[in-house]
Amino acid sequence: MTPEVVSILVLALLFLIATVRSVNMGVLAFVAAFAVGVPVAGMTSDDVMAGFPGELFLVLMGLTFLFGFAQHNGSIDLLVQWSLRVVRGRVAAAPWIFFGLAAVLISFGALFAVAVVAPLAIPFARKYGINQLMMGMMVVHGALAGAFSPISVYGAFINSYLAEAGLPTSPLALFFVPMVFNTVIATIVYLTMGGRRLKGLRLSGNGDALPTGGPHGGSMPSTSAPSGGLTTAGGGVALKAPPAPVTGPSAVVERATAYQKLTLVGLAALALGTAVFGFDVGVLSLSIASVLAIVSPKGAKQAMNTVSWSTVILVAGVLTYVNVLETAGTIEYVSAGIMSIGIPLVAALLLCYLAGITSAMASSVGIIGVAIALAVPFLQSGAIDPIGFVVALAIAATVVDVSPFSTNGALVLANAAEEDRDKYYRQMLLYAGIVVAVGPGLAWLTVLVPGWF
Repeated sequence: MTPEVVSILVLALLFLIATVRSVNMGVLAFVAAFAVGVPVAGMTSDDVMAGFPGELFLVLMGLTFLFGFAQHNGSIDLLVQWSLRVVRGRVAAAPWIFFGLAAVLISFGALFAVAVVAPLAIPFARKYGINQLMMGMMVVHGALAGAFSPISVYGAFINSYLAEAGLPTSPLALFFVPMVFNTVIATIVYLTMGGRRLKGLRLSGNGDALPTGGPHGGSMPSTSAPSGGLTTAGGGVALKAPPAPVTGPSAVVERATAYQKLTLVGLAALALGTAVFGFDVGVLSLSIASVLAIVSPKGAKQAMNTVSWSTVILVAGVLTYVNVLETAGTIEYVSAGIMSIGIPLVAALLLCYLAGITSAMASSVGIIGVAIALAVPFLQSGAIDPIGFVVALAIAATVVDVSPFSTNGALVLANAAEEDRDKYYRQMLLYAGIVVAVGPGLAWLTVLVPGWF
């Protein structure tokens, strides 16, 4: 068998073993990277290790460490309470607050907006019994809704690439079409994962979720769901009455302490430094965390325990194997077969799926670049609308970022409670599988097909 076929078969085997035996797929992927890369793809050990995502490893470790401080010292409670004041404590609006916050941050250039918002959103959902999967996916789709702003990393990269290739560009179409697409998906997620059952609930003065009428204004929803906020038989989400607090301070926070203020300043510096000044998010987050650790060594020990090492290993291992796939020519092998199809619209559909499936396990920006590069001759021939294809491809390659193997998905998974993480991981896999199966085709159908006719 050729290296391309072997690498694809091994990838399928990795998914099978990791699912059936509940083994960390990252560990298996590290072993497979050497087993396939060295004897099959002709790589050296150094070549295989060159694919290790050191920068992403640093990002995941630094961010989870930094936000560990915020989780333990009550700073996240403060941020959530202040955000809810904007909507007068309406619990039902909370997922949309986090959706909008992620969209705004990434549209201004904060590539890791999910890293800033997820540590706020997931603990909030856990505390008030909201479906954590719904909250996490609202954050990711919010980031994807603003991802293609002309001044964002995604938007600037694609527009400049098309201009250099002599292809037409439309920055506004590239920005607004994915925004509408992801907002619609977020609405479906919200309505089908328990958002409607949150209507009428407000946060009381002591942090409990109560009906609009107050303590005696109506009955609370069913409490049959576990503490993770899983959906009930009726499709809703059960809220706790009163909600059990997560580890940390009481829900009532009257005034920020000096250490909480320092933590909040650090979080603001992280957002400002990455969005405005373009500082490396991993280095900056570790630097801020180091300052907090020096001020409170005891807090540093607690924060270090929140670093999701299993998630870090999972993502790093899979991406190391993806580099072997690229080196072995697997992506080009599959793409060449697709491009040989004589029907442009069908070829475009297959390219969208290729980008979506590959991006679910790798860098979306990198995959978009590869896919566009492979399609440039195809687009220059005039066989298909370049703008429509690029927009559809951009959606297809990013909507799958809900996968736990992608950067955004991994950041969401890293913020799930340790006791819920395995269950949350399986739920994310199921949701990601649906999105990977449907998302690229839906992008092709709604964006590219209408322009064809």
